[in-house]
Amino acid sequence: MSAQTPAPARRGRTAQQIGRRSALDTVIDCAAIGALLVVAVVGFGPAFGGTGYLVAGLGGLVLGLAIALLGARLRANILMLSAATLLVYMIFGGPLAVPTTTLLGVVPSLETIRALVLGVVFSWKDVLTLETPVGAFASVLIVPYLATLVASVLAFSFALRLRRAAWALLPAGVLFVVAIAFGTRDTAAPIVQGLVFAGIALAWWAWRRSQDRARRIAATTLDSSAGAQAPDAGLARTRLALGAGLLVVALGVGLATGGLLAPVSAREVLRDAIVPPLDLHDYPSPLVGFRKYVRDEKEDVLFTVKGLPDGARVRLATLDAYDGVVYNVAGDGTAGSGTFTRVSGDIPNDVKGDKATLDVTIGDLTGVWIPDAGYLDSFRFTGDRADELANSLHYNRTTGVAISTLGLDKGDSYSMDVVIPKVLTEEQLESHALQSLSMPKAAGVPEEVPTLATQYIGDADRPLTQVRNLATSLSQEGFFSHGLEGEATSRAGHGAERISALLDADQMIGDDEQYAVAMALMARSAGMPARVVMGFYPDKYAGASAEQQITGDQLHAWVEVAFDDAGWVAFDPTPPKDQVPQEEAPKPKSDPKAQVLQPPPPPQEPADLPPDLRTDDTDQDDEADANPILVTVLIASGSLLGLIIVLLTPVVVIGALKTRRRKARQNADRPADRLSGGWDEIVDRADDLGTAVGRGVTRRADAAVIAESWPDLPVGAVAVRADHGVFGPGEPSPDEVDAFWAEVDDIVKGMHDSRGWWKRLQARLSLRAYIGRRLESRSRRRRARS
Repeated sequence: MSAQTPAPARRGRTAQQIGRRSALDTVIDCAAIGALLVVAVVGFGPAFGGTGYLVAGLGGLVLGLAIALLGARLRANILMLSAATLLVYMIFGGPLAVPTTTLLGVVPSLETIRALVLGVVFSWKDVLTLETPVGAFASVLIVPYLATLVASVLAFSFALRLRRAAWALLPAGVLFVVAIAFGTRDTAAPIVQGLVFAGIALAWWAWRRSQDRARRIAATTLDSSAGAQAPDAGLARTRLALGAGLLVVALGVGLATGGLLAPVSAREVLRDAIVPPLDLHDYPSPLVGFRKYVRDEKEDVLFTVKGLPDGARVRLATLDAYDGVVYNVAGDGTAGSGTFTRVSGDIPNDVKGDKATLDVTIGDLTGVWIPDAGYLDSFRFTGDRADELANSLHYNRTTGVAISTLGLDKGDSYSMDVVIPKVLTEEQLESHALQSLSMPKAAGVPEEVPTLATQYIGDADRPLTQVRNLATSLSQEGFFSHGLEGEATSRAGHGAERISALLDADQMIGDDEQYAVAMALMARSAGMPARVVMGFYPDKYAGASAEQQITGDQLHAWVEVAFDDAGWVAFDPTPPKDQVPQEEAPKPKSDPKAQVLQPPPPPQEPADLPPDLRTDDTDQDDEADANPILVTVLIASGSLLGLIIVLLTPVVVIGALKTRRRKARQNADRPADRLSGGWDEIVDRADDLGTAVGRGVTRRADAAVIAESWPDLPVGAVAVRADHGVFGPGEPSPDEVDAFWAEVDDIVKGMHDSRGWWKRLQARLSLRAYIGRRLESRSRRRRARS
């Protein structure tokens, strides 16, 4: 008995040793999982560019490994791991993800904390909506840093602490998919990357299964000899390794053939399904303010530009959509002028032409549209607001137009490297056909446009000749006038009525705004890809090395038509400034008569005045008879006053009810309710003015109905802001609420001013919206009680 007593103790120690994994096993686990995560991080490369994403991703990997090792040693639960991950994210996020916000590149600042907190939510959206490569933008490196940190903590923890190794592959696989989803159609190395990831995963999984199986067999067969067990375990490892190898080979063949046969467009990423959030319809078309610049700011320096080559034009906006009211940005694809994305300083550009560097300083020009030329290679804001403006920079690669959602102010400056396409001569363009582009469909085109276009084009068969005929006919047959003092009458605007009046008049009179729109509509009616461009070019260039002052008088609008292998070619349909209309028929002059001295008027009898004092014997009947006019005036005045009171009482009462309702909406307890009440104010005023707005639908649907009656008012933008304030995170600030109500008041005023006095009076007396709201509220309460 004494010889057998040590056996149980020896058996217990052996089982414990077998159940514990060695340090080498831990190293292999960490190396395999780390390799998988590195392969996944590489997938961020095409979207981010540079090396910043590698620093952020690999930094998150190392930190995740440290958290997992410490958690495994301390047996920390999920709450402790989560707290540690959050703490590490905030401490090391500054130097790894947002280094520009830190002090000395290492110490977090308040801006660092703010960027890291907001980046958890908003950085993902920025990566999908910014122009690639996105690595130069602030806070976007939070995506690879945070994704890799979380995936590393989970993957390493699962590998070190769970018995089933397959769970550790899940976080690594998710990171691999995230890198693809937030990437681009261009991959880092699709075949190699997928093959390496699958090979490492299968090999490590096979090794872990063999290790776990061998331990389970050894723990349950302690009575067997070690020599008998070794071959079984070795055979199991050999079978698993062989199976893993075959799977890797099969996967490699599949990936290779799939990569060669499948088209590139088959790769789907989130970026393709995300629409950039910027909506240019939030901003009015710059062409609407054309006459303002040439009238009010004719001599004002709007901006100065240095480095502008001779003949180059400064573009402000490119417009390709017409709705009968205004020429605006719209569309997408190759011809779209409304697709803007955020860009950083460097902008990929494959346009061929002459390179130039322009330095621009803004003067009296304000707004979101940024003057530029050609197509951008790089763009750098300078001055006090450089960082703020850089974060608001958006660019359209197709049209070469840039905007700043923050808006330009006097004193802002920037420098840009541009490529100005070469201008082909007419002889070179003769053999070029028109490009086949999908243009936005024009609406509200005057009926005179296609008829006159056919007449102007005539028998010309070459595309260039047809376009030239349109431009030349308008330029030669029309007359120029801004409609300023001392010039011929010329109304501003380019709506359907204005263009129809221009083309149907005995003498066509207008400026760039009308002629450019007229030609673009004619070209479009003839099937030509045409668009309107608004910009600047001086009458005399100062030279590339000199500073050029651009004034309001140098604002122009022209037409661009797309030709194959030549791009967009500019045409000027506006008549010369000295081509003024003929004098109208002279007005008949007055025929003054000779002055004749008239005789003085005859003397008049003095008027009989009523006695100042009443005597005792004055007869009352005589007094009444003596003042019949006064009595009549008093009776008439009293009757009129009573009638006015009767008529004004409903107006005052209804006005008081509406005023009380407005104050209740504006002073609601919750800021979100104040925004909702402001939108209700717009809807009710529209209802009173005769525009029936459906109740129980969305604000944007209501805005679409209202916009049909008042297309010039920004009701759509106000509806969007109301939705953001009501349904967005947090409560709107008092300043935001006040600004919102100021817009509401402007829209309501615009609604009333656009109608005649009779409609305005009817609206003030209308109780339709007030009664409708009361019935709607009563019905809501009834449903709530039931």
